[in-house]
Amino acid sequence: MINLETPRKFRAFVNQAHQVAAEMLRPNSRRYDLAEHEYPVELDMLAAMVDGLGASGTSSGAGAAGVRRTAAGEGVVNGSNLSSVLSIMEMCWGDVGLLLSMPRQGLGNSAIASVASDEQLRRFDGVWAGMAITEPGCGSDSANIQTTARRDVDDYIIDGEKIFVTAGGRCDAVVVWASLDKSLGRAAIKSFVVPKDTPGMTVERLDHKLGIRASDTATLRFDNCRVPAANLLGSPEIDADKGFAGVMQTFDNTRPLVASMAVGCARASLELTRELLADAGVEIDYDRSVHFQPAAAAVYLQLEADWEAAYLLTLQAAWMADNGKPNSLQASKAKAKAGRAANDITLRCIELTSTLGYSEHELLEKWARDSKILDIFEGTQQIQQLIVARRLLGKTSTELK
Repeated sequence: MINLETPRKFRAFVNQAHQVAAEMLRPNSRRYDLAEHEYPVELDMLAAMVDGLGASGTSSGAGAAGVRRTAAGEGVVNGSNLSSVLSIMEMCWGDVGLLLSMPRQGLGNSAIASVASDEQLRRFDGVWAGMAITEPGCGSDSANIQTTARRDVDDYIIDGEKIFVTAGGRCDAVVVWASLDKSLGRAAIKSFVVPKDTPGMTVERLDHKLGIRASDTATLRFDNCRVPAANLLGSPEIDADKGFAGVMQTFDNTRPLVASMAVGCARASLELTRELLADAGVEIDYDRSVHFQPAAAAVYLQLEADWEAAYLLTLQAAWMADNGKPNSLQASKAKAKAGRAANDITLRCIELTSTLGYSEHELLEKWARDSKILDIFEGTQQIQQLIVARRLLGKTSTELK
C-alpha cells in the first residue's frame, strides 16, 4: 500500500533540494527570466553537486536521469521515481525554467534512463540530453512523426525538423524520435541519441517564449545526419503488435516528472498568496466552514484542495513505476490534473493578490507564465484526457480519436 508521507530515507535529500531552491534558484529567478537565452552559470556548480550525490548514492538516483524501472519484487519499494518527483517539486518551488536548464537533467536524460540498455546507460553517462519529438506538422500526435531514419550499413541517416526542443541549444546530445518506415505507422517510430557535434544537425534558432525563459527552446534541423546504429535506444526491431510502446514508455516516466514541476510551481504560488492575504488581514481558518470565511479565504481553500489532488496523483504515478506496476493511466491522470491545476492556481492567485500579483513586484506573475507550458509539453491537456478515456473505456487509438 502506498504511504503518502515522504519516505524517511528521502527526507534529507528533499530538504537539501528545498534549500537549493530557496538559496540559489529563487534568488536568480527574475534575473534569468529577464535575461532570456543567457546561460545560468550558477547551475554548473549545482549540477556537479547533484552528480556527486548520485554517484555516492545519497540521492537515490533522483533527478531526470533517475526514472528507470526495475522488475517488481516483494514488498513495497520507494525508489528513484518517487525520489525524483519529490526533489523536482522542491526545485520547481524555486524556479521551473532554471530546473529545466540544469546540465544532465534534461527530459532526454529521462528518455535514456527509461529505455536504454545497460551498455547505453554506461556509454551516455554524464551526457546532457534534450528531447526532440515535436515537429512543425506534428504536435500532440506523436504517432504522426515525419522525421525519418534509414539504415545504412552500421549507421542510421536522420532527416527532418524538430521544434520546441527544451535545452536544444545548450545540451550535449538530443534524443530524436524518427520513423524507420513511415508506411508502417507508429510501430516504426524509434528514438536515437544524436550528439550535438554530429554533421548534418544544426540549431536553426532559439525561440522567445511566454514563460520558462531561463530555459532555451530550440528548432533543430537534420539533413543527412549520420548516427551509429548503436545509438538507437531499445530494440531496432519493428513489432506491429507492440506499436511504439518502447518509446512511449518514456512518457510513463516523464509525465509524473512534469506533473511534479506543476505541483512545485503551484505550491510556491499558494504559499506566497497566503502570506500576502495574511498581510492584508485575510486569515485562512481550517477549523471553520468556507461559508463563514471571507470570499478570498474560501477561494484559497478550494485552490489548495485542487493542489492536493494533483500532488497525490503525482505520488501515485511515481510510486507505481517504482513498484513495477503499469502506470500509463496514472501518469496521464497526474499530468492532466497537475498541469491544469497549476494553470488555474497561479492565475487565481494573481486575482486574489490584485496589483501585487500582476506586477513584477512579486514572482506570482512569473509563476503564472511558467505554469502554462506544464499543461502543454509532454502531451497537452487534451491528449492526456484522450489517453485516460481510452484506458478507462478499453478503446484503442484507432477506436477513440
